[in-house]
Amino acid sequence: MLNLSTILESTAIKFPKNKAFTLGDLSLNYAQINALANQVANGLKSIGIQKGDKVALTCPNVPYFPMIYFGILKAGATVVPLSVLLKKDEVAYHLKDSDAKAYFCFIGTPDIPMAQNGLSGFNEVDTCENFYVIMPQNDQASLLPNQKTFGEFLKDQSPAFDTVQTSAEDTAVIIYTSGTTGKPKGAELTHNSIFTNTVVSSDILDTESQPVTQLLVLPLFHIFAMTVLMNSGVYKGAHNVLLPRFDAEQAFQLIDKHQIGIFAGVPTMYWALLHHKTELDTLTIAKNLKLCVSGGASLPIKVLEDFESKFNVPIIEGYGMSEGSPVVTFNQLDVGRKPGSVGTPVWGCEVKIVDENDNEVAVGEKGELVYRGPNVMKGYYNKPEANAVTLKNGWLHSGDIAIKDEDGFFFIVDRTKDMIIRGGFNVYPREIEEVMLQHPAISLVAIIGVPHEQHGEEIKAFVVLKADQKAEVDEIKAWTKERVANYKYPRIIELVEGLPMSATGKILKKELR
Repeated sequence: MLNLSTILESTAIKFPKNKAFTLGDLSLNYAQINALANQVANGLKSIGIQKGDKVALTCPNVPYFPMIYFGILKAGATVVPLSVLLKKDEVAYHLKDSDAKAYFCFIGTPDIPMAQNGLSGFNEVDTCENFYVIMPQNDQASLLPNQKTFGEFLKDQSPAFDTVQTSAEDTAVIIYTSGTTGKPKGAELTHNSIFTNTVVSSDILDTESQPVTQLLVLPLFHIFAMTVLMNSGVYKGAHNVLLPRFDAEQAFQLIDKHQIGIFAGVPTMYWALLHHKTELDTLTIAKNLKLCVSGGASLPIKVLEDFESKFNVPIIEGYGMSEGSPVVTFNQLDVGRKPGSVGTPVWGCEVKIVDENDNEVAVGEKGELVYRGPNVMKGYYNKPEANAVTLKNGWLHSGDIAIKDEDGFFFIVDRTKDMIIRGGFNVYPREIEEVMLQHPAISLVAIIGVPHEQHGEEIKAFVVLKADQKAEVDEIKAWTKERVANYKYPRIIELVEGLPMSATGKILKKELR
């Protein structure tokens, strides 16, 4: 038996009174989080959720997330975490595609607003029978007929629960990711793959013998924060300070107030912290920081060097994918690090660079990064065609172009051909193009990424209007923004007469770039 929730149960036994999660003035210890997760598990059992059933969760970095996450696991069910930025049609797709039988949704508070703007947008989300709304008060007036409050769900549930036995290869989490084509796909991560990566991450971030305090500002619905921070922190009994939305000044204040030892972020966060003017003394902030971690996109060497110089703390970078649970390589302090690289393979993971025929290339030559190990997903949920492309000959093919140097360090040279990384979030052009083509005035559209100082890349759309139609750039932008998550819509739109194409009619995005 291996159930990922045992990392919480074990820590609750070992460090019951240790602070587990803190948000503002609210702190819950490990015994309390474990008891609340047990109530969630009992509630799921009471509505008929069985081993292997899928339960979706939309929730920002607030204590509800870990208690529901571990409660789902305790019940033997599979967690389907969804981005808080998704709009109603996107949520409906994920619920249907994952076969979710229950859904927990945080709708927001005055200080933590949510993209859904209340519940009215979910009147079409009817693909899930059990819909529970996480709200601070039981405001029944705003609920739809198929919705109940989280308070109702927990009412009278016991804080004790006998965790359902699951095998190491049972699916613990389905994390949604996109390819360069088609709709988002659900990567099935097992109890073993996440547990292994959790232990590996804990070792990499191990800065001292006693549990450390870490700031969780990266979204917990993302596999990076979920495994490397939350699960790793719970595994070693760390104090996890939650920040639902990144703000440089708030981050500095929390680092100072809670004596944060570990901070993890995407490059744009380091850029913001580096350039933010705070009244706090820099040395006071830096004295507690032991380690910083960067992921999601390549951190510019200049930002890394300036940050380390200013705050006197090392930043370590790594490489991972949702399909890898996520960590594949890392600049590990006990091995050494090279600025600009993504480090060396983590424990248990084999990595190599191959050509188009899957033959390993020589040191220093470009090729596709492929890997295998206990961290690799089972496959994409109900997507056998995609699995055949990604999982070949026992190796997961990343689609990323990389090189390996003579010391065994890996460097990412280029991302998947058309993928855009904006502020650490992956944006896949075809998904946005398909949405924009539904606009009544648009005939053709091509999405590319353009360099951006703060976000790394910005999304640009080249739009060809229909011959008999007119539309303004601002109107197209607003229309698209209503239909996709906020990080996906193009901030830059250029109206053009036509797009460069090959003889076969393929849009030549290389020329647009």
